[in-house]
Amino acid sequence: MAFAEHEVLIRRDAMAVYTFLVDGLNLPQWRDGIRSIGLAAGAAGTKGAVYQQTLAGRSGRPVAGDFEITQARPGAEIQFQVIAGPARPAGGYYLSTEQDGTRVRFALEFQPKGFKGLLNTVVQRTMKAEVAQLERLKNVLELQPAT
Repeated sequence: MAFAEHEVLIRRDAMAVYTFLVDGLNLPQWRDGIRSIGLAAGAAGTKGAVYQQTLAGRSGRPVAGDFEITQARPGAEIQFQVIAGPARPAGGYYLSTEQDGTRVRFALEFQPKGFKGLLNTVVQRTMKAEVAQLERLKNVLELQPAT
């Protein structure tokens, strides 16, 4: 199993952070490697919403990375499952209110099966890089005017 997590304190209230995160169309603003993203099914930002996503893979080749929101608790938690692509981790954003803002934890977990188990080191490294992009989210949100 591969697991990675990272957390940051964002100087914004929990609902502002949640509203930004739950809209999958905002992902290109803070995550590298997203070539395209669109809502494929369901209502945007709700449980059951499916986003069709194309990522830059090895050697720049496009890779599917579609995901479905599996849990959405306003101001507190967003969970998702990748449903297309070579690796299909589950993950989530977990928010908690603090005096200076909102603590956000981004976690990813992947249970490789069969041959993919041999790629565990590569997957682990990739997942660590993905969750570390939470630092970019912090910068993006804190540079926006507070509402």
